[in-house]
Amino acid sequence: MNLARAFAELSPTARKTFVASFLGWTLDAFDFFLLTFVVTRIAGDFRRGIPEVAFAITLTLMCRPLGALIFGWVADRFGRRTPPMIDIALYSALELATAFAPSFTVFLVLRALYGVAMGGEWGLGAALAMEALPTKDRGLFSGILQEGYMVGYLLAALAFFAVMSWTPWGWRGLFVIGALPALLILYVRSQVPESAAWLAHRRSTAPRVPWSQSLRGHLLLIVYAIAFMAAFNFLSHGTQDLYATFLEKQRGLAPAGATAISALAAVGAIVGGICAGAFSQRFGRRYAIIACAVVGAALIPLWAFAPTAAWLAVGGFAMQFMVQGAWGVIPAHLNELSPAGMRGTFPGFTYQIGNLISAGAAQLEASFAQSHFALPGGGANYGAAMATIAAIVFASVIVLTAVGYAVKPERRDAAFVPEAAAISSP
Repeated sequence: MNLARAFAELSPTARKTFVASFLGWTLDAFDFFLLTFVVTRIAGDFRRGIPEVAFAITLTLMCRPLGALIFGWVADRFGRRTPPMIDIALYSALELATAFAPSFTVFLVLRALYGVAMGGEWGLGAALAMEALPTKDRGLFSGILQEGYMVGYLLAALAFFAVMSWTPWGWRGLFVIGALPALLILYVRSQVPESAAWLAHRRSTAPRVPWSQSLRGHLLLIVYAIAFMAAFNFLSHGTQDLYATFLEKQRGLAPAGATAISALAAVGAIVGGICAGAFSQRFGRRYAIIACAVVGAALIPLWAFAPTAAWLAVGGFAMQFMVQGAWGVIPAHLNELSPAGMRGTFPGFTYQIGNLISAGAAQLEASFAQSHFALPGGGANYGAAMATIAAIVFASVIVLTAVGYAVKPERRDAAFVPEAAAISSP
């Protein structure tokens, strides 16, 4: 796997389009994660409890499906290029407005609107990128694109450290920095052309099928994809959201140690997504997902019950390598499964509905840790709760991935432009 070679062999159009899509998703994740680092500070500023501020994160997740549906519909009808620019401008403006929120109510409203904007970004970027990339490298670049999410997390952690350590700006200063992605609009406008697959689709002389009719015609596929993405989102949230709490509260690590292990796990996620994405191009999307899920399930004892901090670090890296390895296949796989006339909508909407279904994963684990897996001396056994739920979710991912063979054949060799020219438009 030669990343430099693959990137150099891309056409100038494909290269610029992929860079724009990757940066859009990375910076969107960067803006989202900024809030997770300053919950305590915002609670103090607005004189609210931490659970009340944490609800803003849940509110963002709840609103993401609406954004995926709205922006996806616009992208299917009016093109792939302009909607991402509108989306980037919107989430950047809302991030900046959050910095000047005068009250907690305004803060919550802004985070809800930000969720709408965030929900649109992934589907738009994935469709734009996957339609521009050569078929033979789609898996590799799918993995890189997906891990923009973890790159965004690392950038948010770096920004948090820099602002809180070296400036007097406080949490509001972080959200001012979060408006910087708006500059990406200039790059998209000047460097990224409209999707050739979408143009071919629109120029087709075949009879046009209304978008709503196309939606009804693929209902089984949509329901399957939502269940599939719910399992995937449970997998990521279930292995990530409560892990730092487990390290600090149950294993007694200092915040610096827990942060270091979490950062190492994020690196494992990035590497895993890229490797598994490339692996899926050669051996198949579903085979790669199942392989990552099987190995991930086998890693649960090391990840949750390792005897030392060093082994916990190894387990965290390895677990996220497999979890995000499976995730690295998703941008390509969902776009390949998508009906061509719905490629702006289908991947992002099913992904975000799945994310909504799984939004309470950390809460579920925390409840189980306290009620069903309490430690002998008192206290919550987070490790046992996470391990149990992770085992169930890995099994669900394996089963749903296998069921997918009966729903729709894998299409990793599909050429999107010829396909689009041969079918009707929404």
